[in-house]
Amino acid sequence: MTKIILLNKPFNVLSQFRKNDERKTLADFVKDATVNVAGRLDYDSEGLIVLTDNGLLQQQISNPKYQKWKTYWVQVEGEIDEASILKLSRGISLKDGMTRPAKVQSIPEPDIWKRTPPIRERKSIPTSWIEISISEGRNRQVRRMTAALGYPTLRLIRTTVGEWNLEGLLPGEYRELQIDAPEQISENPRNKIRRLDQRPGRNRRWRSQNRKA
Repeated sequence: MTKIILLNKPFNVLSQFRKNDERKTLADFVKDATVNVAGRLDYDSEGLIVLTDNGLLQQQISNPKYQKWKTYWVQVEGEIDEASILKLSRGISLKDGMTRPAKVQSIPEPDIWKRTPPIRERKSIPTSWIEISISEGRNRQVRRMTAALGYPTLRLIRTTVGEWNLEGLLPGEYRELQIDAPEQISENPRNKIRRLDQRPGRNRRWRSQNRKA
């Protein structure tokens, strides 16, 4: 069986167990040394962190090539319009390239915990909320996507990672699950045969025999 820990990471907590300075880390909330982080969350972001003792599952969650969907609630500065939501869903051109298509919609302000400290809100400028799901994980990607359209992110909360969600967890709380999950990728016999056929020595002998014929 594979162990899964779903943690609601509070604001201003590092997504690591090792302590380098006075900042809080996951070790302040989870005392289980058998699990590792599967997909980090920025220091100034909140929400779902998945930890597991299964190395393969950790890789599948962390590596963008597996396209594991992650959903966020995002509070932005300004009243975001439908045209901007459409642009976000189609992909945004960033310095490191075009983002993949996303799932984006406007949402009312969610009924969630108050952040400590609260966001820096300007009284003259309204804020709005969106829900965005992405299948990649570039550095500070969601923040850069909204900023590119003129809507700086004020608060970012990850609510789901794949099939796991934040439901029922307050900041600093976690729940543990036991699931069936493979711990290594099984070898496809066809792949093994293909690699043997592609060995340089074998190919040279095949070409030599054909030239003699």
